[in-house]
Amino acid sequence: MRRVALLVGLLLLGCSTYRDHLNRGQRLYQENKYENALAIWRVLEPDMDSLDDGDQARYAYLRGMTDFRLGYRQDARHWLAIAKAINQDHPGGLVGDWPERVDAALTDLNHEVFGLGAGAAAPSGSGTSEVPSSPSTGADVEGFASPACASDADCSLDESCVAGHCHAAH
Repeated sequence: MRRVALLVGLLLLGCSTYRDHLNRGQRLYQENKYENALAIWRVLEPDMDSLDDGDQARYAYLRGMTDFRLGYRQDARHWLAIAKAINQDHPGGLVGDWPERVDAALTDLNHEVFGLGAGAAAPSGSGTSEVPSSPSTGADVEGFASPACASDADCSLDESCVAGHCHAAH
């Protein structure tokens, strides 16, 4: 009986450790310490399946957005697509404006893959398009500032380039 209780305790401790890593990585991401966050994501990656579905979606989103901000575009596209797929199958992992950010970043990344320019329309029938602008504020509906960008280097220090527009980093 003691062995079973010890095994259950170790399993629960392991799960909380993965979640602790996920929370620590998210905190670093939110503090714009992307290299440090990426180190945590790489350590956590082999154990991603130990997280529940919502935390897996959160991991994939944060990993993808970290890669996106560091310029690892192919990796970003991979992880953001995983985040979107997990969230479609198990809603709730992507909270707030995260689903919209995933869509905007994937649109930007897909334009690169398919050889489309920043202002070009998406391939016919793809279901993606540029985000419309709001005439009253000059910002688009996703909350991006109006300045156009090709990379984070085109934005101010507290902003990131997402879907061709500078956006305040969180």
